[in-house]
Amino acid sequence: MVTPALRIQLLHDLTAAGERLEAIAERTGGSQSSEAAQRVDAIIEQVRTQGDAALLELTERFDGVRPDPLRVPPAELKAAWGRCPADLQAALQLAHRRILDFHQRQRPADLSVTGVHGERLGRRWRPVERAGLYVPGGRASYPSTVLMNAVPAKVAGVERLVMVTPPGSDGRVNDTVLAAAHLAGVDELYRVGGAQAIAALAYGTESIPRVDVVTGPGNLYVTLAKKAVYGRVAIDSLAGPSEVLVIADASANAEHVAADLLAQAEHDPLAAAILLTTSEALAAAVPAALEAQLQGHPRAAITRQALEDWGLIVVCPSLEDAALLSDRFAPEHLELQVERPEPLAERIHHAGAIFLGAWTPEAVGDYLAGPNHTLPTSGTARFAGALSVETFLRHTSLIQFNRQALEATGGAVMALAESEGLHSHAESVRLRLG
Repeated sequence: MVTPALRIQLLHDLTAAGERLEAIAERTGGSQSSEAAQRVDAIIEQVRTQGDAALLELTERFDGVRPDPLRVPPAELKAAWGRCPADLQAALQLAHRRILDFHQRQRPADLSVTGVHGERLGRRWRPVERAGLYVPGGRASYPSTVLMNAVPAKVAGVERLVMVTPPGSDGRVNDTVLAAAHLAGVDELYRVGGAQAIAALAYGTESIPRVDVVTGPGNLYVTLAKKAVYGRVAIDSLAGPSEVLVIADASANAEHVAADLLAQAEHDPLAAAILLTTSEALAAAVPAALEAQLQGHPRAAITRQALEDWGLIVVCPSLEDAALLSDRFAPEHLELQVERPEPLAERIHHAGAIFLGAWTPEAVGDYLAGPNHTLPTSGTARFAGALSVETFLRHTSLIQFNRQALEATGGAVMALAESEGLHSHAESVRLRLG
């Protein structure tokens, strides 16, 4: 059977392009999200009330296997590392070193200030006790996600790392994922995924401990479950399907641009791959390059669907227009395949990660550049950033007044308290000052 030629939308009108970008950003909303949220609520309640029994039943229902026992023995993680081919071990170790080095530089310093009256003020950072790390499974295995979640948690000083991931059709967890968990120092690993895994981390079961923060990307059900349990636990973000936006000028190589668009589209049928270019020639060449690289592609069906549903090419009058459109979309990954990427990067306000120049494919950020690859999606880069060491830390304010400081400021405290009608607030100061 002959596969029809790839159909990817091409626009020249910037108003239409802006509207299309907004529609792409909102692609997981609407009735689909509402119906899924109801199913997620039912799953969370089942796990909350039935514990491990619910996890076994739901995993059998959704994944076709019954993971009994839920926990992967620690020795199996070490054994998986031993089974890793030498070149893969070396690649994982290189990625781990680079990610560790970058995140070690992120740890915030405590703050201590002495005020004009001798009062002492400060802010102290401490790690959460337990972190829950969600690593997706299903369509692919993601050892890189293990490293990107576990390394900053370790750097933060988290005592107990609890990882959950869906089992494969054989009931096992992918060997490379297990090896990465061993390398990164994961303490416990459980064979469960989906909304039920998030519920287990938030509420605890007989086997899985309740954690303080849940991190890691997942599908719509995982994201909605994280949203539902937020407040009982902290979360890193509400990550949607992956996305890349490439801004390119006439200097860009069409095959390279196509490869980078495909690298995002192969993740998921809901992944978005967008090109904004000032070059008519590049806009014409990229669809043919995409089609050529799709021939024999092992994930061609998924990739083609993503490109046809959520792919977009826009021809822009200038790089300034491209930057404005990009900021309107606020992409998770932004590639600048232009002759002078640095000035354009300064112009960008909203992006999860920016990849500068022709020699920086987004894939290096996924695996080993160093900065975290868990990034804001669906326009949330307007107000959110990457997962970091701070995700696993919380800060506490420290305040110590002496008599001089209270005498100097107490009158203002009492005036403010009385203006709010809070009598005892004022009295707590007045009594001390006599």
